[in-house]
Amino acid sequence: MLRAGAYAFLAMVTLGQGVHANAPATSLIPQLRPGSSSLDAVRTTTVPVFYNASIRPQLRPGTVPAAAPVTQAAASAPVASTAGFVSASVPGVSRSLIPQLRPANLSTRVAQASPAAAPQGETRAERRRRERAERQAERARSNQPRRGSVCGDRAIRGEQVASIAGTQRGCGVSSPVRITEVDGVTLSSPATINCDTAQALKTWINEGVRPAVGRLGGGVESLRVVASYSCRTRNNQPGARISEHGKGNAIDIAGIRLQNGVEISVLNGWRENPQRQMLRNMHRAACGPFGTVLGPDADRYHQDHFHFDVARHRSGAYCR
Repeated sequence: MLRAGAYAFLAMVTLGQGVHANAPATSLIPQLRPGSSSLDAVRTTTVPVFYNASIRPQLRPGTVPAAAPVTQAAASAPVASTAGFVSASVPGVSRSLIPQLRPANLSTRVAQASPAAAPQGETRAERRRRERAERQAERARSNQPRRGSVCGDRAIRGEQVASIAGTQRGCGVSSPVRITEVDGVTLSSPATINCDTAQALKTWINEGVRPAVGRLGGGVESLRVVASYSCRTRNNQPGARISEHGKGNAIDIAGIRLQNGVEISVLNGWRENPQRQMLRNMHRAACGPFGTVLGPDADRYHQDHFHFDVARHRSGAYCR
């Protein structure tokens, strides 16, 4: 047993000597190549560079070349406002991203365009009153007369005409207007009426005609006017009273033309579906804005048109 252990020990010593005998004679750290003096040596290489002056960035048309470097004395001098900006007349420059000088009054213009801040400590009731006043002021501004409008209403288009002296007693209009369009709805022929009648017509169009028509045929395009100012008696009857037409208080409408060219005719549609209910709704809506409303059910003189006038009656609006 002791002998076997000794043999094992001798074998281990012999093998260990063999391993150490095969180790490399020099270190594995990389060595400098032959001819190199140190690790700091840098190898330089010359790379050819091709230069072409024609591909250098060019100034935009109208720009001013860069000025010489500014000296200290020049830097203290006031800077001129004539910076080298491109004229907007040059094609493609109107939408250029070149920065532009701000207007001198920019702060004032921004302050004027910004809504006024609410006063501190404002109660809910005060805020409602202030907002109501602001809305009324905005409506007043938007309703300022524009060129071609009459009666102080931007939606009523036409012209002011000279006072009309009647050829019969009771006729005549002191401040007539000749209306061609009311709130985007044209009249088939200019209507000579007074402003009270024009305002009532606008109300009827917006509260009676447009709601009744809706989107049918693309909406309302025009009204077929068959009578406005005319110095005559009622229904042209001898000995009758002067008609409201002779005072500029009346207008007669025979049809409503739609955007697609179709006309809703009072003569043909009053008793025929589907226009029957539509025309009756228009007739009913006119009772109020106008003091007198006559249609096909009134008498034989109004079978083919609506008669509207702004005459007022003691018992209220007269609508037949």
